[in-house]
This record gives sequence, C-alpha cells and structure tokens, in this order.
Amino acid sequence: MDERLLTGTMRMNKANHLEIGGVDTVSLVEKYGTPVYVYDISQIKYKARTFKMTFQKRNIKAQVAYASKAFSCLAIYQLMAKEEMSLDVVSGGELFTAIQAEYPNKKIHFHGNNKSDSEIIAALDYDIGCFVVDNFYELSKLNEYTKQRQQKVSILLRVTPGVEAHTHEYITTGQTDSKFGFDLENGQAQQALEMSLEMPYIDVMGLHCHIGSQIFETDGFSLAIDKLMIQSKEWQLLFDFQLRVLNVGGGFGIRYISEDEPLPIEDYVNNLIDEVQSVSEKIQLPMPEIWIEPGRSLVGDAGITLYQVGSQKKIPDVRNYLAIDGGMTDNIRPALYDAKYTGVLANRVADTVEETYSIAGKCCESGDMLIWDLPLPKADATDILAVFSTGAYGYAMASNYNRIPRPPVVFVENGKDFLAIKRESYADLMRLDCSLY
Repeated sequence: MDERLLTGTMRMNKANHLEIGGVDTVSLVEKYGTPVYVYDISQIKYKARTFKMTFQKRNIKAQVAYASKAFSCLAIYQLMAKEEMSLDVVSGGELFTAIQAEYPNKKIHFHGNNKSDSEIIAALDYDIGCFVVDNFYELSKLNEYTKQRQQKVSILLRVTPGVEAHTHEYITTGQTDSKFGFDLENGQAQQALEMSLEMPYIDVMGLHCHIGSQIFETDGFSLAIDKLMIQSKEWQLLFDFQLRVLNVGGGFGIRYISEDEPLPIEDYVNNLIDEVQSVSEKIQLPMPEIWIEPGRSLVGDAGITLYQVGSQKKIPDVRNYLAIDGGMTDNIRPALYDAKYTGVLANRVADTVEETYSIAGKCCESGDMLIWDLPLPKADATDILAVFSTGAYGYAMASNYNRIPRPPVVFVENGKDFLAIKRESYADLMRLDCSLY
C-alpha cells in the first residue's frame, strides 16, 4: 500500500487495523454498520486553515469559500462556519441547510446556471453576500426583484474564459462550449457587464471563472487570470469598471490513487497570488481581492468509505470479482466518469497481498464496479474494505437506486466519533410514497 494514501490522521494501529481520527475503523463498523462514510475532521480543519493562512502570510485580501456541492449537510456547514470560511451554495436546498446552520449571511455565495425564482427570493430574503450570475436570464430576474424590493445586491459575473483544464471532459467548465457563464470570446461577457452596470440595485464586484476540477497544475489558472485581468483593464477604460474581486474558482486536485500527484495547497495559492500580482503590475490595474472555492480539496481525501465484503465470483484466467454491500448508490463517480479509487482491508491492513480483485457493487447493473484490479490479501466475508478519498461527491451524489438506503456519515476527531447524518431506513425510503388504493 502507498502510505501517501494515509492522509491526515489515518494510520495502521497495533491491531493491524486502519485507524482514522484516533478511532479504529473496525469499531466504527461495529457501532454504525456498513456502508459508512467516515470523515477526519482534523484533516478538514487543517486544510481550511492552510488555504486561509497562505493568503494571510502574503498579506493578500482574500475569501476562501467552501464549495459545498462536494459534501453538504448541517454539520459540515457548522464546521466551516466555525473555521470562518465563506460558503458556496448552488441550490435552494443547500441555501436552506446553510440558513438552518445559521451560516453568516454575508459569507454565502450563490452559484448555479438556472436559479429559480423561489431560490433567488430566498437568497434575497436572507441577504446573502453575493450572487455569482451565470446568464442573462438570471441577470434580468435579479434586476426585476431588486427593483421591486429596492434591495442592493452584490454580484460576480461568471465568465467562461476559453481555458480548458487538463481533466475529464465532464468536469471541465472553463472552455467556450460550456453550459456555464458568459462567454468571453464572443462578447457575451462584455454585454452582461454593460447591462449590469446600468442596473440601479446591482453592484458588480468583479468576475468569476472555474476552469475545471481535479487539476494538478497551475498553468490553466494562470492563463485564465491573464485573460480576465487584461479584459478588465479594457473594461475599466471603456466603462469605468473596477475589478474589486477576482474569483478563480476551485478544482485543486487530490490523490485518489498512487499515480495522482497533486500540488501542496500552498503551491496552488502562491501561484495564484504571484500571477495576479504580476499582471496587476504589468497592466497597471489595482490588485483585486482574490477569492477561491475549494471543495474536493477540503473534504475529498479526508473521507473514506467502509464496506462489508460479501460474495465472490472467480472466472479462471479472467477475473476475480469481490462484492461489497454498497457501490454506485454511495459512489457513482466510477460509473459516471470512470473515476479511479483504491483501498485496503481495514481489518488486515498489513497482511500479505495474495490476490487481485475487482470490487463489484451490489446494484443490479453491470456497470456497478467500484475498483478494477485491486491487489488485496485473500478476502472473505469477515473482512471490511476501506476505500480512500471518498469525502467529495460520495454522499453528495448518493441515490436510492434499487431502493437502497443511503449510508450514515460519521465524523471522527481525537479518538471520538460523532454521527453527522443518520443511516436511512426502509421506512425513510417510503416516507414520500403515496398509496394508489
């Protein structure tokens, strides 16, 4: 096993068990059952503080917003609020959860390419800090409602800068052909800026872009920064537009498998700062406040999922299938875009590797495969499989396909465990069902 996969407080204890947050994973399974998501809270805190401290050490005015689509629930919002993070929400449900968590309203940024009237009104009612405006329809709606209410709002215009990140096509969002944002190259962004500057209750603080996810280099960020800042200089001369905020999004990569080589948090942030400072000096544009939106990089490798091993199918000279009691219902990413994961037997971490297994989920789908060709000790139904780096887009994208209840979420820290989300029951699955007769 590559020990680099043991992030944060993860380690092998004296019992040859995987431990996280000072808690034995075998004891977690005994207490909560399987499947179960487990989050190392100290790891999340460390990363949040590292992002913020890197800006502070450089004396740079910034906001670090948790991109909560990666994992949303009451407890994680409470944690982020305590860490004095800003918060990105992308739906009425995420906003409602933030309100229930009593999240500071001015630290909330509302994203999304099709905000409904009710979502916009709810955000205006809570007087959130910023709308990230994605399209002309949303801009006209905001203008309409703010006039009616005589309520000032701050916005960033989301711009697609024509930069393609080196990532999977499904999670690349900064290129010209994208459902998100105002296109820079065809003039939509300039048109949106001209319109918004004429709207009496709209305060255009700056620009936003997001070039993709799971990015392991900084060239794409630098190119996007160059384009947006040079364009902002032109708009300053044309419209007296002042770029007060430049939001370069998120997408900072994490390690899922041994081959992944993400940069340290400090390298991502320092490269962003260096580029913004350099361009500011070169084109004589005042240094804007820098906003970023880490999501996966805050919670992704802080989370693991624990499964009970079940049936096996051996096909001589072809493959050994090892089934678990979860799969695509708790982790859709391998089926959705061929995401790669790895794992260990949590109850026998250091045992000798003897077999190669393909980890199959329990759904009635041939595509429900979690990991292909995973080297493990010879496994049986007494074993627990731990899959690494499932903290982002695991629970967030979980479903009830095949009427399978969603697993619980447990936070661990300093030898203690805390239930953040209860396991769904069969009764929960039927809570919204209506009888025909």
